[in-house]
Amino acid sequence: MSSQITMPAAPAPAEHRILRRAEVEAKTGFKRAHIYNLMKEGKFPKAMRLGVRAVGWDSVEVEQWIAERLKGRA
Repeated sequence: MSSQITMPAAPAPAEHRILRRAEVEAKTGFKRAHIYNLMKEGKFPKAMRLGVRAVGWDSVEVEQWIAERLKGRA
């Protein structure tokens, strides 16, 4: 019987997708006004313009921002 050591798989690279405001609000627990205030202060990822009346956020940037907040809590 051979003993085989398996290494854990490397985490898959994060998939970039565009999050709309409702999803960002759900992930962060913040409402629109607070998100925009944090953006203005440089404390939250900037939204990108998608159209005349539409913006979105890079999912990886938002997830990294959340992870940093959780890490700082420990």
